[in-house]
Amino acid sequence: MKILVCITHVPDTTTKITFTDQNTKLNTAGVQYVIGPYDEYALSRAIELRDASGGSVTVLHVGDAEAEPTIRKALAIGADDAIRVNAEAKDAFFVAEQIAHIAKQNQYDLILMGRESIDFNGGQVHGMVGELLGWPAVSPVMKLDINGGTATLAKEIEGGKEYLEVALPLVAGCQEPIAEWRIPNMRGIMSARTKPLAVVDPVGSDAGTTVAEYQLPPAKGSCKMVDAANIKELVDLLKNEAKVL
Repeated sequence: MKILVCITHVPDTTTKITFTDQNTKLNTAGVQYVIGPYDEYALSRAIELRDASGGSVTVLHVGDAEAEPTIRKALAIGADDAIRVNAEAKDAFFVAEQIAHIAKQNQYDLILMGRESIDFNGGQVHGMVGELLGWPAVSPVMKLDINGGTATLAKEIEGGKEYLEVALPLVAGCQEPIAEWRIPNMRGIMSARTKPLAVVDPVGSDAGTTVAEYQLPPAKGSCKMVDAANIKELVDLLKNEAKVL
């Protein structure tokens, strides 16, 4: 089985975010980048499936050369080879076009990616890829098993879980607890240096969207402490200041 895992190159969750160019671009100075956490779940499950039934795992990233250490980490975790589309990830549709083009060329049986990236949190790419390929797309997938040409999925829905059987090929947006994260060992790190990493040119049109402005979320308000014995003051604050009663 040939599996394609799409990974993002995103700021670490502890990074302090600032913007430049009149709040239209991320200030990358001093930013530590990682594989998108949801993508790591997808990669780990892909490796488990390959180890259980054979085949190969290819990682794909749309981005510039600065992302190659992140791609090499995915190879160290256990992917067999990698592809980097040499273009800025301009918007969700542009990225989906690149993934679909690569998938058509290489005839994958399964495409896995995170349910969303943790920078834009759009959660759009898997659905667009499915539409471009004419494949079913399911997200967020919490459990994935393959039996022959059929995938058995557990999907999170409001108030519970939904269980599905879907014929391959398939696009799945993954989240925990689909697999346990894998930490690269020394052997994996050494072998990642020589694993193939192909760089290809982008296809398709320019981005259909532009960024008008980024804004940071408002600062958290102060916390007002009330003595546990002073219920009257608490009720008064909730009613007249917080206005939640």
